[in-house]
Amino acid sequence: MKGRTSKSDLITVVDDDEAMRESTCLLIRSFGFEAEAFASAQEFLASPERNRTACLILDVRMPGLSGVELQQQLAKEDAKIPIIFITAYANNDKEREAKAGGAVAFLRKPIKDDALLSAVRTALDQNQRREN
Repeated sequence: MKGRTSKSDLITVVDDDEAMRESTCLLIRSFGFEAEAFASAQEFLASPERNRTACLILDVRMPGLSGVELQQQLAKEDAKIPIIFITAYANNDKEREAKAGGAVAFLRKPIKDDALLSAVRTALDQNQRREN
């Protein structure tokens, strides 16, 4: 089943691993959504796409700003973008921290397609409720 799409349903992936970043974008597009990718939190923050982002998929561990640090930065700016975290490293403290900060989901790599789709739908529903 394809996802619903609208102008504001840009799913943004921020991951320093190029292969993971590109494969996640391809998967998001296969669900019927628009996807954009960035190699770092700093690239995302400097991009005009951040204003169109309806859901952010973040790697937890990245050089520079980590995913959790980006979540904290966005919270300070009162940017209410639903966030899905992905990680290859099991870290219960980071997961608790991310969820305490309002993360929609905390998924472990390799990511199951249906788990990611479910998380994206939840994030978009959350975003739509916020906009209404």
